[in-house]
Amino acid sequence: MIKIYDFQGQAKKSGGDVLIARLHNKTLGAGVAGQVVDHLNGSYSAVFSLLWEGSAQVEVTLVHPSEAVTVLRRLNKEEPDRVSFKSLFRSGSISQTTICNVCLRETGQPLCNFTDLRTGEPWFCYKPKQLSCDDRINHVKGDTKELQTLKATEDKLFQRGVNMKVFIKASGPANVAVLPQRKGQPEDKESIGKSGVSGYYYQGVWRALGRIKVRQFNTTSAVNQCLKGKIVHLYGDSTIRQWFEYLDAFLPDAKEFNLYSMRQAGPFMLLDKANQFLATYRCHGLPLRSYTMSSSALHYIANEIDGLTGGDNTVIVFGVWAHFGTFPVELYIRRLQSIRRAVVRLLNRSPGTLVVIRTPNPKTLTLSSALINSDWYSLQEDKVLRAMFKGLNVHLVDAWEMTLAHHLPHLLHPQPPIIKNMIDVLLTYVCPQKGS
Repeated sequence: MIKIYDFQGQAKKSGGDVLIARLHNKTLGAGVAGQVVDHLNGSYSAVFSLLWEGSAQVEVTLVHPSEAVTVLRRLNKEEPDRVSFKSLFRSGSISQTTICNVCLRETGQPLCNFTDLRTGEPWFCYKPKQLSCDDRINHVKGDTKELQTLKATEDKLFQRGVNMKVFIKASGPANVAVLPQRKGQPEDKESIGKSGVSGYYYQGVWRALGRIKVRQFNTTSAVNQCLKGKIVHLYGDSTIRQWFEYLDAFLPDAKEFNLYSMRQAGPFMLLDKANQFLATYRCHGLPLRSYTMSSSALHYIANEIDGLTGGDNTVIVFGVWAHFGTFPVELYIRRLQSIRRAVVRLLNRSPGTLVVIRTPNPKTLTLSSALINSDWYSLQEDKVLRAMFKGLNVHLVDAWEMTLAHHLPHLLHPQPPIIKNMIDVLLTYVCPQKGS
């Protein structure tokens, strides 16, 4: 049971605080995410599955109080342009840079409408005075004014170690002793299956609680054998690029071709001729908080999927979340809807295609990062993502729980041990153990 109090020590009588919880034993390399239940009266329950024998430490973290969530909601409604974007327009010797975004404030200045004709994804720039909209050259992240969007004293709601990503100390013992299973006692698999937990760590290895048994791909030969004859297309943000970089570093026989691409955006291509394996990566379309990149390199995932034949040897992986935190959730819903429609079309024409989706994950928060990419924003995206693709023949890599349950710090880009476990889950979907 968790009880929340305000700064005056008065018990809160309403819910809405953002809490995360885990049960762990660092010595055993064990950890599992807890399920937090909001009773809407200032009290919460953290429910855990007991999945290993021995001691287990309960850890509860306040990510944001409900008052901070109110601010985050307001910012996305009233200040969706608090991170700006720019594009350079050029024709001959004339060049001009203008502000771009999904949401542009009314200034009377004409707009260039760069809404994608196939997906309907919106994007606009203020039109340069002397140039045509067709003269757009590039895209780049502009200024950030997140701190200026706060009202008086609202910054006090985002203090590290005080009320943002702060551990809640237990009022009593915080340890649980999990006893061995008694002889003849049946394992409560039904209860575990309904716990809502996707898996847990034991000895540093992720163990899924679903039907699939996660395999360990610890050697180059094991990965090569799994990926032999496969084409793997990865789309998304930098947290998906991490997966491409892992494969690039882990497979010495695979050659990354120099496509003279931007390191942040791609496209990248990795080819192993001996094993007939191909992997590609491309970043998702706007919005992108990126360094300068050519406007011709901006591709939407739905359009990319529509251009694929698919088939039994094709794997599609995508992850879209980190660049949508400053916008109303409707924009994220729109994006996933367009991707979902493309996935449905792909599976209709090529039912054997494997589609794998990476979920968002928790990360380190500062005042500045919280106002742009808070864990609360990521939680909303996680819920939308799971609901959007529920019922489709797709697979999830639960980056949220895999990061939360691990002993390593929460980072936007999880550390190598977590990435390795994510890749093991991905490769298990590609090459499941016989009989699973």
